[in-house]
Amino acid sequence: MQLDPVTLEILNNKVAAITEEMCLTLQRTGRTLYVKETADFACALAGADGRFFAYPRSIGVSGFVGLECAPTIAAVEAMTGPLQPGDVILTNDPYLSKGLATHLPDLHMIEPYFHEGRIVAWGWCFVHCSDVGGRVPSSISPMNTEIFQEGLRIPPVRLMRGGEMVPEVRAFLDANSRTPEANMGDIRAMLAALAAGRRRVEQVVAQHGADVVVQASVDLVALAGKKARAVIASMPEGEYSFSDYLDDDAVSDLPVRLALKMTLKDGGVCLDFTGSDPQVQAAMNIPSHGRPHSWLTLRVLALVSTLDPSVPLNAGLLDPVSIIAPEGTIVNPLMPAATGVRHAAAVRVNDLLNGAFGLALPEALPAASSGTIIPVVVTEPDGRGGRNVQVVEPMIGGTGGRFGHDGVDGRDSGISNLANNPAETVEAELGVTFLSYALRPDSGGAGQWRGGAGMALSFRIDREGSFVLARGMERLKFRPWGREGGRPGAPAALIVNEGRADERRLGKIDMLPVKRGDTVTFLTPGAGGYGDPMARDPEVVLRDVAAGLVSPEAALGDYGVVIREGAVDAAATAAARAAARPSEGRIDFGPERRHWDAVFPADLMDRFNAALLSLPAGTRSSRRSRALRAALSLLPEGFPQVAASAGQAQAARAALEEEMAHG
Repeated sequence: MQLDPVTLEILNNKVAAITEEMCLTLQRTGRTLYVKETADFACALAGADGRFFAYPRSIGVSGFVGLECAPTIAAVEAMTGPLQPGDVILTNDPYLSKGLATHLPDLHMIEPYFHEGRIVAWGWCFVHCSDVGGRVPSSISPMNTEIFQEGLRIPPVRLMRGGEMVPEVRAFLDANSRTPEANMGDIRAMLAALAAGRRRVEQVVAQHGADVVVQASVDLVALAGKKARAVIASMPEGEYSFSDYLDDDAVSDLPVRLALKMTLKDGGVCLDFTGSDPQVQAAMNIPSHGRPHSWLTLRVLALVSTLDPSVPLNAGLLDPVSIIAPEGTIVNPLMPAATGVRHAAAVRVNDLLNGAFGLALPEALPAASSGTIIPVVVTEPDGRGGRNVQVVEPMIGGTGGRFGHDGVDGRDSGISNLANNPAETVEAELGVTFLSYALRPDSGGAGQWRGGAGMALSFRIDREGSFVLARGMERLKFRPWGREGGRPGAPAALIVNEGRADERRLGKIDMLPVKRGDTVTFLTPGAGGYGDPMARDPEVVLRDVAAGLVSPEAALGDYGVVIREGAVDAAATAAARAAARPSEGRIDFGPERRHWDAVFPADLMDRFNAALLSLPAGTRSSRRSRALRAALSLLPEGFPQVAASAGQAQAARAALEEEMAHG
């Protein structure tokens, strides 16, 4: 039977409220800052097929709607038989869970909700825990080269059997973490969240009947799919291509390419990532298993929800999406590729989708966001022979400017609902002192509508033996691009002891040793601007100067606005704008990317990656490195920050072609 629209809407609101209550329960009972403040967790209800039919909108990580529980459930039942009331599954393994988990610190739990011996729904939740062992504290480093370095792999297992925790499983968990007490506190919070969901589902079953609840789990997903197809069908059909780069893979200085050909047709969207680089020997691989995974479809989810807010937030929203992700690439890696910093590549995928959809809908999509998520972590001695591991802040930047609106300062709309940690809370948990945490001046890309400003965080280390970790640092080299005449945002930076004689400017870090009294400053990128900055209202530029977001020098240099004695000089502004340089066209990637593309254009890189994928998987990374280094050796020192001459570019392309010809 199919439910009538009124009943379906009533149940849609009820089950969504259940997931919100589950999340609130988890947050209020959580142990660590990851849960209590950052809100790096989520809860949902899944149907018989293991797909989510109810998901929260206002709390936790909002982008994991497309995760699937079925492979994890099947793995447990194949090993130990059907699940019973009081059983709870635990896993964190990206490969054995088929992409439910995407890196090891994310602990996922699934509980069957029974009614009269029948499973009517599944409760799901995850938290990002403090540490699951591995090479570094917090378990995540961009420089890990395989998943075995990243910590304890937990295959799908029963954590709870008949309402009791399995002692052998707990023993393994405790023995393989630097923070077992903190982890167990968050695990118990997850169990509390699942219990809250169970109680509320039982109430809805009592009100409406089990058959109606089960049917709602099917009909809500179908409704979301129908509405999402209608949204996509309203877009101009065609093929739209876009590419972007990670600065490097953290273990070398070679940029990492991600490419997309997006096809809109008949209410569906095909995302073809052919042309993306092979999987990297670093932790930036996205374990999508070649399906429309959440980390590959965040922008689709956001766009559909924005264009039609009535679409139910569930797995059906992604039904119109198909994926082509060649096996062995950074967007579909093979075991044992490391995945701990998969979010760095996923944010760049977000930029790909943003760029491609922007070609189809230029007035609906913004310029590039800041393009980075940096969970800044400090680990220090805990005084008992162990380590205290805490997140300081989940650093992000701004949102890209869009037609009619400036970007959001210090907030990236593509990065779910993660929240700042209060400085006082961090200082109570760690031996650090906040010096400043503010918006970063002159970071948002200039445009008729300015890109959102990045963030500037500076803190002092107060305890000897401390280390700073910052996985996911990006856009230090290739800037967040501007659109439709807008300029790119400022690149990121990391500075130790800024303004002192021993000041150091660093790139990506693994475990940065710091001394008591050292200061650490993170500057996140600003987002790209939209539209010609010379068309920006001079009074709005003046307002930005007064707010400290734009300096008087940048007002003149980027916007052609002359400010004297706190007011706009209209005549001087008109003259400055008349002499301004023209914009770079529809997309302004910034000088570094222009220099790179002048030597290595898209068609050449497409052919290069196709040649690499024809090789055995185990040889691709080394062959890629050898070929690119042969080409780069012919380019000037400092490339791509420094441009190559025409002759140098031709020689480098010839060297790469020769490497391709020799396999």
